[in-house]
Amino acid sequence: MEQFGRIDRGDGVMLAFGDLAGAGPTVVFLPGLRSDMTGAKAQAVAGFCEQRGQAMLRLDYSGHGGSDGRFEDGTIGVWVRDAACVIEAVTSGPLILVGSSMGGWIALLLARSLGARVVGFIGIAAAPDFTERLMWQSMAPAERRRLETAGRLEVPSEYGAPLVITHALIEDGRRNLVLDGRLLLPCPVRLLQGQCDPDVPWETALTLARAIDGDDVVTVLIKDGDHRLSRPRDLAVLTRTLSDLLGREDGGKA
Repeated sequence: MEQFGRIDRGDGVMLAFGDLAGAGPTVVFLPGLRSDMTGAKAQAVAGFCEQRGQAMLRLDYSGHGGSDGRFEDGTIGVWVRDAACVIEAVTSGPLILVGSSMGGWIALLLARSLGARVVGFIGIAAAPDFTERLMWQSMAPAERRRLETAGRLEVPSEYGAPLVITHALIEDGRRNLVLDGRLLLPCPVRLLQGQCDPDVPWETALTLARAIDGDDVVTVLIKDGDHRLSRPRDLAVLTRTLSDLLGREDGGKA
């Protein structure tokens, strides 16, 4: 049975997580921007892992879901450290990282420090470098000036309240760009991407696949898929993909 808890990241900010005991490798789900571990994809992965008897970890970054902190105080680097804190405290042994949208970028950064512990990687509409490529480069000159002078910019969002973009988020994103060089990721990589995604251009998956320095990289394009990829048939693709990677880990017995 999945156990839920919170852990102090070291400065009094408590980070929420769900830990499911089971066979390794541990599947780690990393949600997207302003999403959390109760979303449809996280729930689908948790249900799949529980049914299979697979170890699984899901978590909320600071300023998200059940974790402490203000969203506006977060940056890519902060959220990477949040995830690393929970992973280090709760897991041991090999990992399969599953990152949705921003979680895909965070997973790529985690893979650098986790090294050989990462034995599989799934990106779901992965959005590496989105602060630069999708935010900053799409801003009008007046918006850039406002962000630089006021330190923050609010933009409409179809997912709810306006999205607050801070200057710190943009600047920190530039320190964590991954598509400006080769990405060493020798484990099996699967990239799931909807071609009707209004937030992350589907070509991003192809750019990421080209940047990855690994032989076992497969990109799956879902022609009518949106950004969330949370329809039942999308979730079925996700769990089949995860089953395939786990089957490779246990000798094809998935």
